[in-house]
Amino acid sequence: MAASPGHPPALPLAGQTVVVLGGSAGIGLETARQARAEGADLVLVGRDPDRLTRAATDVGAAATAAFDATDPVALRDFFDGRDPVDHVMVTAGGNYYARLADLDLDLARRLVDEHLWLPLHLARAVTGRARSLLFMGGTGGRRPGPGQVVSGPMTAALPALVANLAIELAPTRVNLIAAGFVDTELSARLLGPDLDRRREHLRATLPIGRVVGPSDVAALAVHLMTNTALTGATYDVDGGQQLT
Repeated sequence: MAASPGHPPALPLAGQTVVVLGGSAGIGLETARQARAEGADLVLVGRDPDRLTRAATDVGAAATAAFDATDPVALRDFFDGRDPVDHVMVTAGGNYYARLADLDLDLARRLVDEHLWLPLHLARAVTGRARSLLFMGGTGGRRPGPGQVVSGPMTAALPALVANLAIELAPTRVNLIAAGFVDTELSARLLGPDLDRRREHLRATLPIGRVVGPSDVAALAVHLMTNTALTGATYDVDGGQQLT
């Protein structure tokens, strides 16, 4: 419906609640910022109460909750104690690269918890109580190689999981963002002194001629929240990295 003369159009997320698991930094925080700019009420979830408080102040979040999202009891209790929400985005967790001979099984299990069990527990916790779910994955594990023995299978599993959840949870929409390299604090920690070399390589080789940042991913995330025709699909945001 067109706006009345003299009245600005309503913001697309006005009156809607967006919950971001992993919302205290990086892609999650930037998505919260952009969702707030589109009118959303925000709830940020993370493990560090101090970081959450700073993030909430930064983006004007209505509420925060500090707990480990991979804990199914804590996750269920969080949603049981709330009114229905509109959109839930999961950016919690990271990645783990190691050759088989060097594999730390505890870290590998953590990765599986974050990228397989967390989506399943979340889906059960919000059944009938959310408009859309949005998960984060990656594109780097699509090509087999040394160090991908855990991350590769997780990369392959997430699109299939999301497609099946979209069927089982309908009319709740479920989508996946698959990112390449994104210039975040997490990337800086993982790469350490090799970060600048990686940035320069990407600027020189990516078709877009620059490095992908959190704002690029966040813009896609907000679009997936507002476009009600999209469900069960995986959307790549990597600046053409797979093409090179």
